[in-house]
Amino acid sequence: MKKGPEVLIVDDDSTHRVMLKKLLGGWGYRVAEADDGAVAVEEVGRRSFDLILMDIRMMKVSGIEALEQIKKIHPATPVIIMTAYASVETAVSALKKGAYDYLTKPLDFDELQIVMARATEHSLLKKENEYLKERLGEKFDRQNIIGQSAAMLKLLEIVEQVAATEATILITGDSGTGKEMIANAVHANSKRKQAPFIKINCAALTETLLESELFGHEKGAFTGADRRREGKFLQADSGSIFLDEVSEMSPAMQVKLLRVLQERELTRVGGSDVVKVDVRVIAASNKDLKKEIQMGRFREDLFYRLNVVALAMPPLRERKEDIPLLAQHFLRGFAAKNSKNVTGFSSGAMHKLVEYPWPGNVRELMNAVERAVVLSRTDFVDADELMFLTADDGDSNNRGRSGPAAQAAGASENLPLTEVEKRSILEALDVCGGNKSEAARRLGITRKTLRKKLTKYESN
Repeated sequence: MKKGPEVLIVDDDSTHRVMLKKLLGGWGYRVAEADDGAVAVEEVGRRSFDLILMDIRMMKVSGIEALEQIKKIHPATPVIIMTAYASVETAVSALKKGAYDYLTKPLDFDELQIVMARATEHSLLKKENEYLKERLGEKFDRQNIIGQSAAMLKLLEIVEQVAATEATILITGDSGTGKEMIANAVHANSKRKQAPFIKINCAALTETLLESELFGHEKGAFTGADRRREGKFLQADSGSIFLDEVSEMSPAMQVKLLRVLQERELTRVGGSDVVKVDVRVIAASNKDLKKEIQMGRFREDLFYRLNVVALAMPPLRERKEDIPLLAQHFLRGFAAKNSKNVTGFSSGAMHKLVEYPWPGNVRELMNAVERAVVLSRTDFVDADELMFLTADDGDSNNRGRSGPAAQAAGASENLPLTEVEKRSILEALDVCGGNKSEAARRLGITRKTLRKKLTKYESN
């Protein structure tokens, strides 16, 4: 029989501990107890837990102090802070020191169940990812690829396997997913890593220019060709070449590329000499090449030449565990660039980032974080700085919706702030099926604040 996640409840109120133990046991959790922060630190030193639920105010060692020590022992263990002394300062302090989230007493059991489920899922994924990371060789060069999700670690495991071979690689995936970074990792872990790695975007040039860029040209081949020029393939000789958006090549260019792949030789534009080349080809496309073949826009024989090993980049919405890592990475960079003392995200802001569908993938996330950093008024990005992320920016669930949510989604930017706020709250309630705790979570406010605002709307 599969065991449930193990939770450590840390609270000096024995009545509260007993109540929580009974409640969590009914939800399928295995529960251990500690009556002080010092005891909790000792317990964590002896064994690991899937989740820690800890009070802030305790007699000997406070929850904040225990949190700092626990994070040194098991950094990946999620810690949810409970406090009857709710304040922005306390919450921010806990989040800065690594708390997964915080809840106020008396606890809202619906909210508690949602937060715990999310935290334990996060913890279990971390354990799976640690196992996958151990399988990646110690000498594997990630080339600054950010991601610890199972999807990314499995992809990197394949990259490690194929990088040392001479196989041609085809990387597919939506725009903005990071296909070029995977190409960098393939080259950096190959036997050719000391040789040149040349990149070219096939969609950025006309057919004539692309042919000259790839294969070079002879002097006098066309107007302005005042000297012989070596193309990208010869520049990459003994190394690798990255052909981004290869699906944008014209049919004539596809034929010429196919010949280079088959014969390992090329002819410069305007020339007749055949030149041998030793190049590993890594191609990428954001289109479904099999559909392009069916539509007659891409050669089937070229596809099979390129698709010796296929690497599929998952969209960001399918690796949500990576969003906090990516967001924090971008935040550090943009904070330094803009001389802003911004160090992290509030719980509400991070929840909004994780739940947004990201149609533009990692590139869109990077742009969103830059904007949030620039707009931030404190040392933490709050949900308010992410108001520009709306569900209708790529969320298919918004299409065809009627009622308050649809009105909020289509709200004009020229509406009064109070009306925009009201519509956002009604939309969140609609999306969450009336669940106030989850709606408050999505909005980055407390359930108490949400109730006050709803009461205000009803009285008007």
